[in-house]
Amino acid sequence: MTTVVYGEALVDDFLSEQAVGGAPFNVARHLAAFMSPQLAITRIGDDRNGAIVRAEFERFAMSDAGLQFDPIEETGRVVAERNVRGHRFVILPGQAYDYINPEQALGALESVEASAIYFGTLAQRCPRSRDTLYALLDASNATRYLDLNLREGQFDERCVFHSLHAADIVKVNEEELQSLFAWYVDIHPTAPPLDGDEVRAACAVLVQMFGLEALIVTLGHRGSVYFGADGAVIVHRDNPLPPFVIDSVGAGDAFSALFLLGRVRGWALETTLARANEFAGALCAIPGAIPRSLGFYDKWVARWRSG
Repeated sequence: MTTVVYGEALVDDFLSEQAVGGAPFNVARHLAAFMSPQLAITRIGDDRNGAIVRAEFERFAMSDAGLQFDPIEETGRVVAERNVRGHRFVILPGQAYDYINPEQALGALESVEASAIYFGTLAQRCPRSRDTLYALLDASNATRYLDLNLREGQFDERCVFHSLHAADIVKVNEEELQSLFAWYVDIHPTAPPLDGDEVRAACAVLVQMFGLEALIVTLGHRGSVYFGADGAVIVHRDNPLPPFVIDSVGAGDAFSALFLLGRVRGWALETTLARANEFAGALCAIPGAIPRSLGFYDKWVARWRSG
């Protein structure tokens, strides 16, 4: 069974160096490192940054069946601008991943037996790629996993609304959950803090409103909470902490990758959530969203080989 990962592959440009990123491509690379079948459907340009992305496909031994090439538009790029507060990231408009071709994407989908389709909101900012996504979702009975990944200035509430209705499982962070509360449960960020029972009730409303199988809320170093359609609430807070934290870039992508991996391999839900939390925490002890050495994965592969 193959996990189909749809959306942006891009290059973070720090002027002095470039790093390949994009939440979907991060998820796909993690799955490939764990030798789990995956299909990354994305689009890049015929340029230097496109060559950098292609090199990552080769480094992780990933199939390029879903990789499209745009003769006009540039490979996705995010410009990192340094200021007194650190880095400000500017997501450029009109990039190749905004124009993912539906015929090519559907052809790639037909070549695999999809167990899940991962998607977010950034690759929906332009009609072309948004329409392609929904064509894929309509063509498959696979589980639909939405990692909301709200990026300032790159989405609107209408996109979020339709994405939630299209999804089976939704993963959000605390800030994104506050946005959902404000839009759909009439609980605004300026309201007094909710107690535990109120949060559970509000999340249950979201699960029911959008017909979800589950809503997962990641809490950074504090773990995660899973809210199931059957009323199940699974809280994971006792997570092994990394010896030190460099940054949290890509931690959410690592969580999603391990959650999807666990479903493919048939892990128990609580085991899947615990491993997703642990792996996401370990990513915080290295710079960037993806390990520079594939040796990083060796201990995890060995630990989880037996199930």
